[in-house]
Amino acid sequence: MDNLIEVRDMYKIYNPGENEVRALDGVSLKVHEGEFVAIIGHSGSGKSTLMNMLGCLDVPTQGRYILNGKDVSCLTDNELSEVRNNYIGFIFQGFNLIPNLTAVENVELPLIYRHVDKSNRRRLAVEALKKVGLENRMRHKPAEMSGGQQQRVAIARAIAAAPPLILADEPTGNLDSKSTKDIMKILDELNEQGNTIVLITHDDGIAANAKRVVRIMDGRIESDQLNEQIRENSQEEFSQVSGVIEVE
Repeated sequence: MDNLIEVRDMYKIYNPGENEVRALDGVSLKVHEGEFVAIIGHSGSGKSTLMNMLGCLDVPTQGRYILNGKDVSCLTDNELSEVRNNYIGFIFQGFNLIPNLTAVENVELPLIYRHVDKSNRRRLAVEALKKVGLENRMRHKPAEMSGGQQQRVAIARAIAAAPPLILADEPTGNLDSKSTKDIMKILDELNEQGNTIVLITHDDGIAANAKRVVRIMDGRIESDQLNEQIRENSQEEFSQVSGVIEVE
C-alpha cells in the first residue's frame, strides 16, 4: 500500500529558547491508504498539535509532512486552505453544523468551496446522508435532531466529496454510549469501504475500534501497534500474572 501520510522528524516548538515548549519533539509517522489509525494521548501529550499538523491547520517548526504525495510543510495559509478543501474531511467533537441549514444543506456547504456544481452537490450530499442512515432526516435542521444524528450529518459532510483522508477529532466526546457505538460502527464501515481514517482520542475504549493505535506522550510517539498485537500482549501479560498465583 502507498503512504497517504508521511511525517518526517516533525517538531513544533513554542517560545524557542530557554523556556521553550516542545509540543511535538521529533515525531515520525506513516499512514497507508485504507488504514484506520487511532492517535491516543492525555491532555498535553501533543495529540492535538499533531492533529493540527495532519489537518493542515498549522505548520511545523521543523520537519516535513507529505500528504498524498504533496509536501505541505511550508505552504502559505491560502495553499493550506486549498489542501484542506481537497484532501481532508473533518469530523469534530462539536459537530460544527450551521443552525439555520438543513442536514442536506449542511453537507452541501463544503462542496461549494470545492467548486462542485449545484446538481452534483445535491446528489453527493444525498448519497452521503444515505450512507450514514439519515435518508429520512435530510430536511431537518440541527435543533430538530439528536446529538448522534447531528454527528452523522457531520460525518456525511466529511465524506461527501470522497477526500483521501478523514480526520476525526474526539468524534464521540459529546455523545451518549449508544450514539458512540453507532458513530464508531459508521466509521468502521467507512474504513471497510476503503476510506483512510485517523482518529484522535484520549479514550482507550474508543481507540480499540481502530486497526492500529499510536500512543503519544510528551510530544513523542511512545508506541505504535496493531490492535491485534495489543490484545495479544494483554492476554500474554494476564497469563503470566495468573501463572504465578498460588492456589492453597
